[in-house]
Amino acid sequence: MKIKVLIVDDQEILSEGIRSVLSSSEDLEVTGTAVDGCDALEKMEENLPDVVLLDIRMPNMNGVVTTGEIKKRYPRVKVLILTTFDDSDYILSALNNGACGYLLKDIGAPALIDAIRNAYAGDTILPAKIARKISDAAKMVSSDRDIKLRRAYNFSDREAEIALMIYEGFNNRQIATALNLSEGTARNYISTIYMKTSSDNRSDAIAKMKEVLSR
Repeated sequence: MKIKVLIVDDQEILSEGIRSVLSSSEDLEVTGTAVDGCDALEKMEENLPDVVLLDIRMPNMNGVVTTGEIKKRYPRVKVLILTTFDDSDYILSALNNGACGYLLKDIGAPALIDAIRNAYAGDTILPAKIARKISDAAKMVSSDRDIKLRRAYNFSDREAEIALMIYEGFNNRQIATALNLSEGTARNYISTIYMKTSSDNRSDAIAKMKEVLSR
């Protein structure tokens, strides 16, 4: 069974170039192209893809908003951002809205094909450059918030860093990838955070951290 891919980019020449690249793979099938988020959602009603390859800057509905809409309507569809923009705000917003990965358009053809396969398999796709952007953004989170959490819960530096990422909406896999940890190690840190905040789950921990950070 082929992996069905929808390409969403407002530059038609790029969409056709990507289509040509993906068509070289026997296990990928491009179901169509769309010029923006609105167009993509309409086309998904007619033919639902497995993976949406999505640009971030587009007219009418940008990639961040489109990602959220796709995941709301079709939770099982994988959204993979493919763009020229490596701004940390775009990266964080896309991931927090449900994107499973973030790629730059300078990626080679074999790597793009592999990324689509891995996204379909359930992996988080964050090249080293993007992971560093996320890590740097996390480190730039207000030191005041960091201090408040460490004082309230006796967090270590790493625990406070991960706690803030949980607070900002990162899932376990995204935390592990951004901080270059195994998923098992990330889960261990998160379990310790739950224990120190006397929380039963992620939403409970976030609620308790919100109380501390709002003081």
